[in-house]
Amino acid sequence: MKVDNAGVRQRPRVEGGREDEILDATVAVVADLGYDRLTMDAVATAAKASKATLYRRWSTKAELVVDAISRAKGCPMPEEVDTGSLRGDLISMACGAGGFTDELPMSVIAGLLTALHRDAELQQAFRERFLAPRQALTNKVYERAVERGEIAPDVDVDLLSVTLPAVIIHHAYILGVEPTDELILRVIDNVILPAARGSQVS
Repeated sequence: MKVDNAGVRQRPRVEGGREDEILDATVAVVADLGYDRLTMDAVATAAKASKATLYRRWSTKAELVVDAISRAKGCPMPEEVDTGSLRGDLISMACGAGGFTDELPMSVIAGLLTALHRDAELQQAFRERFLAPRQALTNKVYERAVERGEIAPDVDVDLLSVTLPAVIIHHAYILGVEPTDELILRVIDNVILPAARGSQVS
């Protein structure tokens, strides 16, 4: 077992395409059962792999799940976009693969919500390995909007950048309203863009 420069043990990868198959199976099991009910046995059965194979690569359930939702094909990273406008960028990211209308990612988040509140290890891994790279893409979108003058100087950009996901997640998991392109456009046009103008007179 290799050790990197930071002293973190690097567990051996699963050969060939089997790792992707296991990750995809894990995402599907999380979406179906939720994190609490997920077991290594359930994933092994879904992936048609031995439990020993899973433990050679992932020592805990949290490691497996976070790796799965971070890298599996069923839960892709949104692509970096630059349409030339804040509105266009937000629509492209939110409505495309890995966005809010992608059924699998939203169902996976639903399966993790309860566990995230009480499992510190899962919460930290989820924040660092799943949320952070996606937030980095969103930050670039808003940084470019600031440079283009689409966002007023008096606007709290950090708060603005999390408004769209906050509203969509509230609708999905509190109100039970399915995320749709129409809902995303309503939030962008009626909340994000007016807020971006700040106190400027349109």
